[in-house]
Amino acid sequence: MKKTVLRFGIYGAITICLLFLLGWYIGKNLDYGGQEIIGYASMVISLGFVYFGIKHYRDKENEGTISFKKALIIGLLISLITALAFGVLDVIYIEFLNPDFTTDYYATAVEEMRNTMSAEEFEVKLAELESQKELFSNPLFSFLLMAFTVFIIGFIISLISSLILQRK
Repeated sequence: MKKTVLRFGIYGAITICLLFLLGWYIGKNLDYGGQEIIGYASMVISLGFVYFGIKHYRDKENEGTISFKKALIIGLLISLITALAFGVLDVIYIEFLNPDFTTDYYATAVEEMRNTMSAEEFEVKLAELESQKELFSNPLFSFLLMAFTVFIIGFIISLISSLILQRK
């Protein structure tokens, strides 16, 4: 099981890193909404290795059978490796590749709020955003947020894959 988890977890990690970098290169001129779509698509595609890892273990290493629990554990471990890789990559991106990202994203969010909200709503949301600004600038928080996001998506994919692939 360890070999399968490592193999497919590394495949997922490499895929999410390559897709992230490709998305960064291709999506430079897109707005943040378009970049977000590319980001979530990259997560889902790279977490496709959860399904293939569970299927590989069931068919090649476990004589065609796997319980729901074992499949879920394998899927979660593959997701964890992928999530950790993405968290590290996100910190590298924000700290070294694009250190202005947080400031630019904040300015865009403020401008969007200003254009879509009443003055009273804007002031309340701006104060809320200001209180969170320092937290989102913290590399540890960024790592945890992005890794957790990928892991939650991986959990959902693991759950679905486990239901589909379980065989007694």
